[in-house]
Amino acid sequence: MIRNATPRDAPWIADIWNDVIAHTQITFTTTPKRLLFIEEMISAWPVLVLPNEGGFATYGPFRSGPGYAATVEHTILLAESARGHGHGKTLLTALEARAQADGHHVMVAAISGTNDAAIAFHAAMGFAKVAHMPEVGRKDGMWLDLVLMQKRLGATASADATPEDTV
Repeated sequence: MIRNATPRDAPWIADIWNDVIAHTQITFTTTPKRLLFIEEMISAWPVLVLPNEGGFATYGPFRSGPGYAATVEHTILLAESARGHGHGKTLLTALEARAQADGHHVMVAAISGTNDAAIAFHAAMGFAKVAHMPEVGRKDGMWLDLVLMQKRLGATASADATPEDTV
């Protein structure tokens, strides 16, 4: 059902992303994504797509510098017609597996404070809220909060144990 994106997918990925940019506060970005940017993203990082232009998921660097190399930040966007059918869960599960296979340790979600559905979705997918940053973004004349959530990839109970638990 899910496959790797190719440059042929760039136009419909741009359509989905630019609709979100233009009509929501899900992203603080106000500049439309250009095809060249998306094509470069496809060649540089994993981009997974649903068939029939339903949506995509990708990850990239969380921050620059070698100390952050094992941490990635992801993006998942679905076409309006694909929302509410479990596609987000399918994409995120596949993306997490890909990130873990690529040697990444932590995945971060940076979510607009207005996007209660995404916050609930990530919590249900095992992400923990680690920060709430009030009024760090601005769009549509409004100050927007940023919620950071993270998940350790492939974490098990023993991997999550504190030193006190193992003594």
